[in-house]
Amino acid sequence: MLDQHTDIITPDIDDLITEDDSPLESPIDTIPEIQDLITEDDTPVDNIPSEKQQRLLTEPLYSSWSGPGENRPFLAAANVGVFSQTRTPAIVPDMFLSLDVMVAQDWWDKKHRSYFIWEFGKPPELVLEIVSNTVGNENTEKRRKYAWMRVPFYVIYDPQRRIMDEVLTVYRLAEMQYERRDNARFDCLKLGLTLWQGEFEGRTDTWLRWTDEHGVLIPTGKERAEQADQRAAHADQRAEQADQRAEQERQRAERLATLLRQAGIDPEQK
Repeated sequence: MLDQHTDIITPDIDDLITEDDSPLESPIDTIPEIQDLITEDDTPVDNIPSEKQQRLLTEPLYSSWSGPGENRPFLAAANVGVFSQTRTPAIVPDMFLSLDVMVAQDWWDKKHRSYFIWEFGKPPELVLEIVSNTVGNENTEKRRKYAWMRVPFYVIYDPQRRIMDEVLTVYRLAEMQYERRDNARFDCLKLGLTLWQGEFEGRTDTWLRWTDEHGVLIPTGKERAEQADQRAAHADQRAEQADQRAEQERQRAERLATLLRQAGIDPEQK
């Protein structure tokens, strides 16, 4: 216990500094160093079907999609970490799509190698998870994390129905929670998703594919080249058919001229 009285001095409120005009540090300036963050590792984590499906969801967008319009850039990536905070480990979607962003020129710099939301200024518009087992927490923990990040669209593709009732489940963010949708059209992205039976890289199976805003399948680079070859072959075929018709017409005209001459009529005389 104190054995002597201590006066409490109350300062004049006019002397208190309640605000000043000095510029505040920007959020970017106050972001801690990221050198200790684990942005990637060398441990293989994906299975073959998932890896091929991931590429089928990214490559066609760069090969054949015109984008959301007005020359807007976009970033589509597979198995890349998305960081919302430096103190929070990354969440790694199987695929994501982010509009109106571009990778940095010095993309080997650690602060540009992953999707840091504070660097890109926004979360991706869409994230997609491919279910291959029952331990991925796609419809529980991951769904909550993506909602907290304010990702507008979350898609769960469960080809074997390991955890979901449907093969394809689409959520849209409403306030702070996801609401389930009954279709896989994303009008604001000018994209859609569909299940497609066909061959990709030598494997015939059911695949998840992008469509454009009209529901037309967005082709891979190989498919686009094959389509161009088919169009060229059809054009050559039509040209050959036109040549054949012209030759048939020429031969018919020659036969007619011969008959006229045999009848004593000069076909050249008008």
